[in-house]
Amino acid sequence: MKLTTKGRYAVTAVLDLAFHQQNGPVPLADISERQGISLSYLEQLFSRLRRNKVVSSTRGPGGGYSLAREEADISMAQIITAVDESYDATSCGGEGTCSGNEFQCLTHDLWQELSQEIHGFLNGITLAEMKSRSDVVDVVRRQERLQQTSELESVLLEQ
Repeated sequence: MKLTTKGRYAVTAVLDLAFHQQNGPVPLADISERQGISLSYLEQLFSRLRRNKVVSSTRGPGGGYSLAREEADISMAQIITAVDESYDATSCGGEGTCSGNEFQCLTHDLWQELSQEIHGFLNGITLAEMKSRSDVVDVVRRQERLQQTSELESVLLEQ
C-alpha cells in the first residue's frame, strides 16, 4: 500500500479549505497553522491540486485558494490522485509483473481487487459528505476554539 502522508495531507488540507473558504480565498499559511502541515509542503501539494483543477488560486492581497468545483463534485479519490498519490496494493503497480518477470504472482488478483475496492470507497466520498459528518465538524470546532484562544493570548501578551 502506497498511501503516504502526501495523500493524507492533501485530503486534510482540501477539507480544511472547504470549511474555511466561505469568506473568500484561504491563505495556505492559515491551513498550515490549523493543520500543522508545513507551508512549503502545502505549496507543493496545492500546486498539483491547482494543475488538476481541484483548487483555484487568487493572487495578491486577500489571495489564497478556493475550491475549483462544488464540494459535491470533488471526491477523496480525486484529491489523492491529483497529488500523484497511489493506493495500489500490488507490488508491481498493477502491471502483472509481480515476480520480477512477465508473470503475475499468485496473489496479484487479490491485491488488484483490494486496490479497486479502495478506489471505489474513496471515490464514493465527496467533500460535501465529509463536511456533513458530525465527527469532522467536531474537530473543526475544536480547532477553531484553539485558534481563537491562541489569538487572544497573543493579543494579551502584546499589551
